[in-house]
Amino acid sequence: MVATPSLETFPPLRSWQRKAMVDYLRRRSDDFMAVATPGAGKTTFALRIAAELLNDGSVDAVTVVAPTEHLKTQWAQAAARVGIQLDAAFRNADVHSSADFHGAVVTYAQVGIAPQVHRRRTMTRRTFVILDEIHHAGDSRSWGDGVKAAFENATRRLMLTGTPFRSDENPIPFVVYERGEDGLQRSRADSVYGYGDALRDGVVRPVIFLAYSGETRWRTSAGDELAARLGEPMTQDLVAQAWRTALDPTGDWMVQVLRAADARLQVKRAGGMPDAGGLIIATDQQNARSYAKLIERVTGEKAVVVLSDDAGASDRIAAFAASDQRWLVAVRMVSEGVDIPRLAVGVYATSASTPLYFAQAIGRFVRARRPGETASVFLPSVPHLLGLASEMEAERNHVLGKPKEDDGLDDALLERAQQTEDASDELTKRHEMLSATAELDQVIFDGASFGTGALAGTPEEEEYLGLPGLLTADQVATLLNKRQADQLAAQRRQATSAGRADGAGGARVAGMTAAPPGPVSAGERRVVLRRQLNALVAAHHHRTGLPHGKIHAELRRICGGPPSAQATIEQLEERIATVQTL
Repeated sequence: MVATPSLETFPPLRSWQRKAMVDYLRRRSDDFMAVATPGAGKTTFALRIAAELLNDGSVDAVTVVAPTEHLKTQWAQAAARVGIQLDAAFRNADVHSSADFHGAVVTYAQVGIAPQVHRRRTMTRRTFVILDEIHHAGDSRSWGDGVKAAFENATRRLMLTGTPFRSDENPIPFVVYERGEDGLQRSRADSVYGYGDALRDGVVRPVIFLAYSGETRWRTSAGDELAARLGEPMTQDLVAQAWRTALDPTGDWMVQVLRAADARLQVKRAGGMPDAGGLIIATDQQNARSYAKLIERVTGEKAVVVLSDDAGASDRIAAFAASDQRWLVAVRMVSEGVDIPRLAVGVYATSASTPLYFAQAIGRFVRARRPGETASVFLPSVPHLLGLASEMEAERNHVLGKPKEDDGLDDALLERAQQTEDASDELTKRHEMLSATAELDQVIFDGASFGTGALAGTPEEEEYLGLPGLLTADQVATLLNKRQADQLAAQRRQATSAGRADGAGGARVAGMTAAPPGPVSAGERRVVLRRQLNALVAAHHHRTGLPHGKIHAELRRICGGPPSAQATIEQLEERIATVQTL
């Protein structure tokens, strides 16, 4: 019989873990859902609960359900370090675990295939079930039904998630839903520890988003040639097509962004994070291989490529995590749960656009190891993504009964393509990339937008890529404000010089007047208004000490509308007028 784990082997718990554990042990209810941001320590919390229950005799066995095969191994290793032995090699045909183990780790797919096997195991011994990333139980009816059938007789169930929201209508088993005044049902958590909480406690890294726009040109299946600029107001269909054109590995956009990302990675390595690693998240297998070739061309070093959820891929991830190699390229293997704390630079080169996927992906970069570490994520300047980046601290729940909005993007198509991680004919034949170039559009931090735009490879871009590798959140905000102020001052000096030149020319030629300024595009007008709004928010911050993000959130509460990166000209003007009255 395997020995019970010793509580002395556990590391000291963080404040949120202690509070949630006390709530759990005091309540002693069958179900408990803990929502904690990626990197906050959900695994340690769950294993400590398991150890408490095994020690006091409340349960005899532990079953962990994880999303992937790789996470099974990760869970078993983490459990072994604190004296809990879990069988990661358990197969449905085994029926029961060996007496050498406290229990087993299985996947949701495993449970969905043979729920009766796990039901029998659960009924044979008093079992504590840990449902990791419980939202996966809503991925399909068979998985949800399987999880419910397998574990409805468990002695205790603990649901864990860092991203409790989904975009579908499948209820998640064992999750409590409460109906709000609007008639919609929302998931209810028993313990919540969000990214904002973890950031204030120094548990996670601040994330700096560098959004790149640029000119894109493509040919449609009908033979028409179209051009659009990322970040400009346009129809959802045009946004989606320009986005895919930018991500095409044969264009210059990806080359320029990867060069900038590697420059940022080198700064981090030289500035206090010598083992800092980078991750490129690709849409499909074909693009992942192409991006790996681009990285080798840009850096002179080969990238590690992870394409599928198999034993070889799991080994490659583990080897990369323990090495000092610079770049990892993946499709979805590292989008959730995988622990590579040295990842500090990301390139979001996928067309996936759901809040769930975005949060999972960004979660790979936020795991803090020492004070001052920051994360930098490069992404296309697409309004939908900019909104998600601006709302990093937002807490969301799974909502039932809400009509699904069609955003014109291709998540459903992406999901079908990723079933085999190959690009589908529909994806590859929809249009042909002609050209795409990149330039830094804006930097998003703490819900605020900074910068006035900079062409790739210019000193203005280098000012942002060269931010020190180790900074506190307050230092990041201070430096970004200074960078923006310097840019604005340089632009004013240029405008003054141009005005003097015009005046001198007018004196030389009698009767000549300055040419009237040309029409200002909607995109240019938005850039000017966004700069003005950020300057006023910064001034309010210095007067009151309130974080930039909170000021922007208050303006959104008063005026309505999306984050400033997505706001219309009229909404920006209203917020500018409002912040001047605060």
